[in-house]
Amino acid sequence: MSATTPLEPAASWYAASANAAPERPPLSGVVSCDVCVVGAGFTGISAALHLAEQGLKVMVLEAACVGYGASGRNGGQIVNSYSRDMDVIEARFGARTAQALGDMAFEGNRIIRDRIADYAIDCDLRDGNLFAACNARQLKGLKEHKALWERYGNTSLELLEGDAYQREVSAEGYTGALVDHSGGHLHPLNLVLGEAAAFESLGGVIFEHSPLVSLEHGSPVVLRTAAGAIRAERVVMAGNAYLHGVLPELEGKSMPCGTQIIATEPLADDVARGLLPNGMAVEDCNYLLDYYRLTRDNRLLFGGGVNYGGEDPADIKALIRPKLLKVFPQLASVRIDYAWSGTFLMTLNRLPQFGVLNDNVYYAQGYSGHGVTCSHLAGRLISEVMRGREGRFDAFANLPHLPFPGGRLLRVPLSAVGAWYYQTRDRLGL
Repeated sequence: MSATTPLEPAASWYAASANAAPERPPLSGVVSCDVCVVGAGFTGISAALHLAEQGLKVMVLEAACVGYGASGRNGGQIVNSYSRDMDVIEARFGARTAQALGDMAFEGNRIIRDRIADYAIDCDLRDGNLFAACNARQLKGLKEHKALWERYGNTSLELLEGDAYQREVSAEGYTGALVDHSGGHLHPLNLVLGEAAAFESLGGVIFEHSPLVSLEHGSPVVLRTAAGAIRAERVVMAGNAYLHGVLPELEGKSMPCGTQIIATEPLADDVARGLLPNGMAVEDCNYLLDYYRLTRDNRLLFGGGVNYGGEDPADIKALIRPKLLKVFPQLASVRIDYAWSGTFLMTLNRLPQFGVLNDNVYYAQGYSGHGVTCSHLAGRLISEVMRGREGRFDAFANLPHLPFPGGRLLRVPLSAVGAWYYQTRDRLGL
């Protein structure tokens, strides 16, 4: 993360309900390690924990604090696969690539659950998420989606046609839904805080409030902050949307995007259960989708939309509350207690970008809205490639990293035009 990254935490429900975490001092002086990880979000901490479990000396540089970015601000939904599914991958890149990525499509979910169990992480894990169709075309897509995922081994899917979805969501306007019983939702900030504590229990070191000022390629790589430096044999760049200016060769091939979330006041038990009787997380199937779920204290957490470029809107509550009331008009008098934004990184083909620079600087980024699960997979694959097992990492690394049309100057307006087109199709049911 660069020195220009703002360091104020988001005023989110997650931050207000986070588990206790230790004060971690900034880097001072010159130190050495086997691997330096830049960024203490899901990608960085996942990689750091996997590498520490292998006995390597690992240090993490974080510009703000653990979970500061998208990892601690997202919707908290455990959604399987990628932002582009295997049918699209096969059509564009061939059956072999689709099979390789398909074999890993549900692994991030399993890694998360293993971490929670192995390290007794308290993060409100609940099972089940639901994809809601808003028109007949989307319901047809869910039927195809079910068949596709079952081809790749997910046998925990249930199609709810017509108004059968109301078993799970007490809302009007959907035409059906697909339930993934193997999915779920959780408190993402507490998950990454728990994983960071697990990493430190193995001897790992995290330096917070230590923005990266420069990276000098070589052997070792030298990473400098304002007050110190780390000399590392290998580096993992895991800053994602918050990595500015350090690796400019990657910046034109991705775009920061913002998504906004609100959380209501705590709802009475009967009201909460009346909305989501079995406590599943929900997202609709629109191009700019809405998503929502209940928290452990019965708040409805509701997010939606995308702000290209990552700038925060002036009034998040005014932007998201109408979306909430469209789904649940019965909550018109409910107070909104929290509103915040999270910035994620989107790629042109909506597939993650993995790679290696100068043989010893690894990176993983650009999950395009599917970062909770895929970032955990990325950490495992980085640990594998550092052990000489390239195959699974290379399945991603060999995907093309495409520049946005118009470069950094025009990527925001052109993406907004594309989003308008798909929003219009959703409204018309096309």
